Amino acid sequence: MAESNGQEKTEQPTSKRRSEARKDGNVLQSKDISTVVMLFGVFYMVKVMLPRIYDTVQEYMQYAFSAFSLDAPLESSPSIFIYTVISLLKCSLPLLIVSVILGILGHGVQTRFLVTFKPLRPKLSKLNPISGLKKLFGLKKVVDLIKNLIKIAILLVLLYNLLKSDLSEIALMFDMQAYSSTAFMLQMVYDLVVKVCLAFAVVAFFDFLYQRWDYESNLKMTKQEVKDEYKMTEGNPEIKGRIRRIQRQMAMSRMMQSVPEADVVVRNPTHFAVALKYDPEKHAAPVVLAKGQDYLALRIVRTAEEHGVSVIENRPLARALYAASEVEREIPAEFYGAVAELLVYIYRMNHRDEMLQ
Repeated sequence: MAESNGQEKTEQPTSKRRSEARKDGNVLQSKDISTVVMLFGVFYMVKVMLPRIYDTVQEYMQYAFSAFSLDAPLESSPSIFIYTVISLLKCSLPLLIVSVILGILGHGVQTRFLVTFKPLRPKLSKLNPISGLKKLFGLKKVVDLIKNLIKIAILLVLLYNLLKSDLSEIALMFDMQAYSSTAFMLQMVYDLVVKVCLAFAVVAFFDFLYQRWDYESNLKMTKQEVKDEYKMTEGNPEIKGRIRRIQRQMAMSRMMQSVPEADVVVRNPTHFAVALKYDPEKHAAPVVLAKGQDYLALRIVRTAEEHGVSVIENRPLARALYAASEVEREIPAEFYGAVAELLVYIYRMNHRDEMLQ
């Protein structure tokens, strides 16, 4: 296994690692698949176009012989050149277009039509002779050598079988007409190409499996690389924890600053405290300005007492409000009655002297 900083690359690549590799042009593809597709497609196109190619060549030969006859004027030379170019384009241009299309499709389907110029950028690391020697004698070069030897062996075997089986027919070609012998020879070549393509397709399949294994192996990461990437994408856990602490402190500070605005603080003697305020013009129900447990509950009570806010001890209600309500939100509907009684009681206590007068 490859190693990085003394650690083995045992972890599967993350989506970020795959995305960066794709941006750099490092994608999974087998060149043998593209070669097989182009080889079969071009030769099939040759078979389809063969009558047209034959007619074009025949017309050209007739025109050339008539143009170069002794009676033809010398001024016909430029027209012969133009006719030659046109004849070549008629025969080769469709094959060229098909090969280009098949080449684009062969690579595009495998790479999802990735277009990038990063692999073309010069890199100083490519000039390193040590890394060059490692690549020269690496596993990939060995696999390429084995593939090429297999292809050569396949070609020799198929060619031998073809000559062995059709040797008598080949001998009879000397007595055939030119057209018949040419057609027979082309059919033999086409049959050979089909067999070669099928054999190469098997080689390309196994090459694709190897390329996928090699691609995944190169993308694997060490445990440290996974941790570093997590820190870069999700943030350092220590920094995130510190940010959360600061956010909690700021929220607590805002909450404590709103306690003096409360109408009442409902408390359990030492464990829970909930500060409530009811403004009919803004809210349909009392709103929780602050709530706390243990030490924070004592701070809420002390702040309320310092600012003259009424503090009522109601253990079940304080515990229930603390568990079911959220700060800066209205209280749940099931507490409307109990809280309304508290607010009425406080209103009467605050205005008792006025009512006695």
